Amino acid sequence: MQQTGPKGELGDFLRSRRARIRPEDAGLPVFGGRRRVPGLRREELAQLAGVSADYYTRFEQGRAENASESVVGAVAAALRLDAVETAHLTRLVRNAGRAGSVPAAGAAAEAEQLVRPGLRRLLESMPGTPAFVLGRRTDILAWNPLFAALVTDFAALPPQRRNKAWLVFLDPVTRGRFVNWETKARDLVAFLRFDLARHPHDARAAALIAELTERSPEFGPLWRAQEVAGKTHGGYHLRHPLAGEFTLDYESLSLPDDPDQTLVTYTAEAGSPSEAALRILASEAARGAGAVDGSGARDASGAAPAPAPRPAARTDRPA
Repeated sequence: MQQTGPKGELGDFLRSRRARIRPEDAGLPVFGGRRRVPGLRREELAQLAGVSADYYTRFEQGRAENASESVVGAVAAALRLDAVETAHLTRLVRNAGRAGSVPAAGAAAEAEQLVRPGLRRLLESMPGTPAFVLGRRTDILAWNPLFAALVTDFAALPPQRRNKAWLVFLDPVTRGRFVNWETKARDLVAFLRFDLARHPHDARAAALIAELTERSPEFGPLWRAQEVAGKTHGGYHLRHPLAGEFTLDYESLSLPDDPDQTLVTYTAEAGSPSEAALRILASEAARGAGAVDGSGARDASGAAPAPAPRPAARTDRPA
């Protein structure tokens, strides 16, 4: 059973990683009899990490507040964690040691995120490249018209629904954009869990996860799998009613002065059918740029106002 709170998160993650390793694969003797848990037992992991079984038990329960970097590194090595998983473990250990500082940590997590004007202008300067700014808990903080044309009309959504995880799991339009939706969903949940460890007391993130768990049958099993991944680069096979199916690559650039904001861009290989599909969407985005303001309001007839002379990046504060 998975627990709640920073200490529970640490224990859940470590148990999930112990379950992946068979004793024989770790060079440990296997004796007869039925094992009650999959993978390594606590005492076996402690042996591999070079610590006592009692100490490792306290470590997994979040009661080893002064665990050194060397101990965390030894546990990570014994569990065969990669660089992202090791960084995640380090954060979980730190969070467990600070479990009593909820008010201050929670206030920091709830702080409003603002996109600086220069970054908005950068989005505006890329009319042929779908681009957006990703914030905490996968909030979409700002976007350009081509990204909206590619995915969905963000300006028409309430601010609290401009969230990548919510859209991918609960919005049929966004979900339908991904041909291999299962891959996108798995990647997104892994990133959401990795990102959440940076702000373990974020009440909005907790509410988002609770809603997704309740309303999406796919989210719960993915969340319980404890997979973690950073937002770096990759590609997705997409579909769009105007452009058909195509493949785009993405690059993610974290802001040096604000690790809670990431600029994400999508590109297509030059001369490819995917580039042609992207040009179709760019033409559509240019015609519809400025059709909806930040509140999603339209004129009384339901028609969009005339396009603005220059496509403008959208940006709104999260609700």
